[in-house]
Amino acid sequence: MTDLERILPLWRELETAEVDYVLATVVAVEGPSYRKPGARMLLAPDGRRAGTVSGGCLEAEVAKRAWWLTAQGPVVERYSTAEDEGDRPYGSGCGGVVYLLLERRLTAGPLLAALQPAFDKRVPLAIATVLEGPGIGQRAFAGPTASSAAPEVSPSPEDGQLDFTLRGLAEQSLEQRTPMEERIPIDGSLARVWVDYCLARPGLWIFGAGDDAIPLHRLARELGWFVAVADGRSNLARRERFPVANQVCVLAAAGLPRSNLSSISTSDAQLALFGLNSTDAAVVMAHSFEQDARVLATLLALDVPPAYIGVLGPQRRTRELLVEASRLLGLPGEEQQVERWLASVHAPMGLDLGGEAPAAVALSVLAEIQKSSTSATGLPLHQVRAASRAMSL
Repeated sequence: MTDLERILPLWRELETAEVDYVLATVVAVEGPSYRKPGARMLLAPDGRRAGTVSGGCLEAEVAKRAWWLTAQGPVVERYSTAEDEGDRPYGSGCGGVVYLLLERRLTAGPLLAALQPAFDKRVPLAIATVLEGPGIGQRAFAGPTASSAAPEVSPSPEDGQLDFTLRGLAEQSLEQRTPMEERIPIDGSLARVWVDYCLARPGLWIFGAGDDAIPLHRLARELGWFVAVADGRSNLARRERFPVANQVCVLAAAGLPRSNLSSISTSDAQLALFGLNSTDAAVVMAHSFEQDARVLATLLALDVPPAYIGVLGPQRRTRELLVEASRLLGLPGEEQQVERWLASVHAPMGLDLGGEAPAAVALSVLAEIQKSSTSATGLPLHQVRAASRAMSL
C-alpha cells in the first residue's frame, strides 16, 4: 500500500470529527535518504500516525515535536541522521539530512482534499507550496482534479498575485511532468517555492484469473498499485479469489471489432474502456488461446494502448496470438503487423530473476513493469552508484 492509502482514511476520519492534525512532508533531502521529496506522514492527536518520512529513524522524533513546532503555523524543520551531527543523531540508517514541512489542518486540509480525488481517479497532480516567509504553507494546484480542491488559505492582501504565480508554477510542472523549485518575490523578499509533481497512481490490469494471477495481484497491491482482474470465466473471476484487488469482473465472450473500436460490441467495450490509462500495465495470462487473442486484439486496437503490454508464455505462442489478433481485427499485411506488435509487447514478460513458482513469476513480471515505467536500469544498486561516482570524478 502507498502512504496515501493509509493517510487518506485517517484524514477523512479526523476531518469528520473536526479535530486538528499535523501533516509532515519531505520537501528536500541532502545526501542519502530512504524517502524522497513528496513522502508524507499524518499525525493524529491521539498518537496514531499514517505514512512515513524516513526508513523508521525519524518518525518518533517528528511525532514528539510536531505539535509544539506548528503551534504558530507551518514550519520547515531540518532532521539529520548523520553521525557527525552530534552524539545522538536521530538515526543511523542512511546518514542524510531531511527537511520536513510541518503544518496543521488549516493549510494541510486543502492539500489532502486535492490529493484525494487525484488518487481516486488515478490522475497526476502538481502542487506549488511556499516554504519560506509570511506565505509559508500557501499553495496552488494544477491537474484534472485541481478544481475540486478546497480553497487555499489566503491570509495576506497579496494573495491574488501570489495565487496566480503559484498556479502558473504548478501548471508548468504538470506540463513538464517534473518537480520544480523556484524563488518568487513575497513581501519584498525572495521566497522558496517547491512544486511537487505527483504521478498518477499506477494501475495493473490482469487479464486472466488463474492461480498464477493470485500472487501477482497481491504483490502489486503491496506496491500500492490499482489492480483489476478480468476473465471470461465466471468461476475464476471471483472476489473471494482476489480479495485485495480493486476490481474483479467477468468478461462476456463476444466477437472483436473488424477494423477499429468504433464498431466494438458492448462486452468488448467493457474490456477496452473500463478504466485503462495510458500509463497502466496490462498482462495477458488467461491460458486460453481464444481469450488471450481477443484481449490482445482489443488492447492493441486502442487509440492509446497501455504503456506496458505483457504476455505470459513463450514468444512462439505470442506470435500465434498476434496472428490471430491481426485476423480478428481484419488488418491487411498480417505478417508485417505481427512483427511490429512483437517489437512493442513484452513476450515472454518478466525479468530473468530465476524461479518458476507462481510467486517468483509474479516478482519477475512486476520487476519488469517497474523497470519499464521508471526507465530504471535494473542493475544492482552498487553498480549504479559506482558508475555515478565514477562519472562525477
